[in-house]
Amino acid sequence: MKKSIVAIAMALMATQSVNAETFRWAGKTDPQTMDPHAVNSAPVIGFLNNVYEGLMRRDRDMRIEGALATRWEPIGAKGWRFFLREGVKFQDGSDFTADDVVFSYERATKPQSDVSSWFATVTDVKKVDDFTVDFYTSAPNPIFPDTITNFMIMDQGWSEANNAATPAKETENYATRNANGTGAFKVVERQPDLKTVLEPHTGWWGEVEHNITRAEYTPIQNPATAVAALLSGEVDMVNPVPTQDVSRLSNSADVKVLEGIEARVIMFGFANQAETLKYTADAGKPNPFRDPRVRKAVNHAINVDAIVQTIMRGSAQPVSQLVSSTMRGYSTSLAARPEYNLDKARSLLAEAGYADGFSFGLKCPNNRYINDEAVCQAAVGMLAQIGLKAELEAMPVSNYWSELRANNFDMYLLGWSPGSFDAEHPIRFLVTTPNPEKKLGSWNFGAFSNARVDELLPQIQSEIDDTKRQAMLDESAKILQDEAGYVPMYVQALLWGARKKVELVQRADNFFILRWVTVK
Repeated sequence: MKKSIVAIAMALMATQSVNAETFRWAGKTDPQTMDPHAVNSAPVIGFLNNVYEGLMRRDRDMRIEGALATRWEPIGAKGWRFFLREGVKFQDGSDFTADDVVFSYERATKPQSDVSSWFATVTDVKKVDDFTVDFYTSAPNPIFPDTITNFMIMDQGWSEANNAATPAKETENYATRNANGTGAFKVVERQPDLKTVLEPHTGWWGEVEHNITRAEYTPIQNPATAVAALLSGEVDMVNPVPTQDVSRLSNSADVKVLEGIEARVIMFGFANQAETLKYTADAGKPNPFRDPRVRKAVNHAINVDAIVQTIMRGSAQPVSQLVSSTMRGYSTSLAARPEYNLDKARSLLAEAGYADGFSFGLKCPNNRYINDEAVCQAAVGMLAQIGLKAELEAMPVSNYWSELRANNFDMYLLGWSPGSFDAEHPIRFLVTTPNPEKKLGSWNFGAFSNARVDELLPQIQSEIDDTKRQAMLDESAKILQDEAGYVPMYVQALLWGARKKVELVQRADNFFILRWVTVK
């Protein structure tokens, strides 16, 4: 740990003498990989949006626009046809064609990929010609373009030549530390957990709006260190700003704070299907979280308003669903959160046969979400009031995902931002019964399962009548609330700090896009 801190300090000091067009920024989490198909997490996908590109992309206001595809159109009710941009070069100078799109689809849908759920409805992908590709779906899918805006295209020749034709999720390959995209910036140096350096892709097809000659990203887990680096000018931007430091930074002559609301919902999940508890003195005993009444009791015992006001200092917004009210498909009739009511929680536990409570293990990251460990610590105290004794284990996010995928938890913390900005997205990833063959439920760690939700999902994906589709989304949201498959708490705040000489764009998905940055 000491060696890592010293190395970070030295890396920051080494950047102090560079010119104004070198941009330096810091975050809590280092992207786990440079492979765009290996890990479906915001730190990875957000960072790589600067290096790789998809067929479409989102603009400053989250609207979809063309990227490697100039336009797209339905193929009747069979799928979608994409017309590709001509003259695009990968960062090694090779040409971009339809072969790269087909290859990237095949790569992204392999079992080793973490993004295969994006293509759950796709039955086939065919090259029409060098600059036209057809995606065929099992049923009409009106939101398909929205669901693949983060599907990044890799160079087939580069990937195969470097033995990286298959994603490496748990191990490493050449694409883990190296990249060759078509995006506005290219990776020139990668030191995991220490520093990643980008430079402009001089052959990029797009209009250059930035004035950056070099961009350096440094992960700084300690919030106080990050704030100090921003105030001293060692870095030009930090994300996130600790809630307790917003006022101090806002009053600085050289620093500004950008505040917004992210699309990300922070929630607790459970080991819904595990036969027994895995942690504490009650390990090996029957798992109480299999009972919806126990999960509901947790929901009533978590004082979300107190968390928002004290830990988040009013910068977050309570939610009742897995999407916020700004998302398409939000269920307005289900806007009310379960009331904070300890008596009701105790009654539900007694009804389920746990009047005396029980102990269990709670897993939480300590460097992924704003105040994540503090939120979990608060929950431990709140649950103790109804006799639930949580043993908290907080860890860096680099270890956290593997723990969840290995089912090493009784209850856990998760944040989810719907890439499509549609309520279908969390149903497909978090709620549907896990089914690798159908590419469904890939982030449903607790294996929540409801046959009716499974039945509704393909209908939601194919329904073109908005009223009928909303009714199905409402039904799914109601089932999830009734069974308390998750405990949605709040939409996370966006708190970025930047030097006043920096102009940038803050998007609701919390992706930091370098091509919009200028340094005065």
